[in-house]
Amino acid sequence: MGKRQAPRRLDETEAQACLRGLRTSPRKLNLVAETIRGRAAASALAELTFSRRRIARDVKKVLQAAIANAENNHQLDVDRLYIKEATVGRAFVLKRFHTRGRGRSARVEKHFAHLTVVVRERVEGRE
Repeated sequence: MGKRQAPRRLDETEAQACLRGLRTSPRKLNLVAETIRGRAAASALAELTFSRRRIARDVKKVLQAAIANAENNHQLDVDRLYIKEATVGRAFVLKRFHTRGRGRSARVEKHFAHLTVVVRERVEGRE
């Protein structure tokens, strides 16, 4: 019994990995995601390894997970993978207060973001 298996949303030559609730604002995360969109997987890993941004470590982990999913779950060739999509979305916002002078307070918003990385196997004829 139980539910039927949902149809696969991705193509047969694609694999993805997600990380939800990253502790950074979506704008900052999107700056790092822009640097790897459309690149070869090995090139993107090298770019993230030497990036000076703190959040690049988490993006690199998600990319490595997507590559592992492609290799182990979908039997894709790791050397021909490239980043098809690197989508960033808004998550929740924690609202906090910071005390100020003369009995006042200021609102502090701590933003969180979601990240989804989709890798795809390059077709033989195209470069």
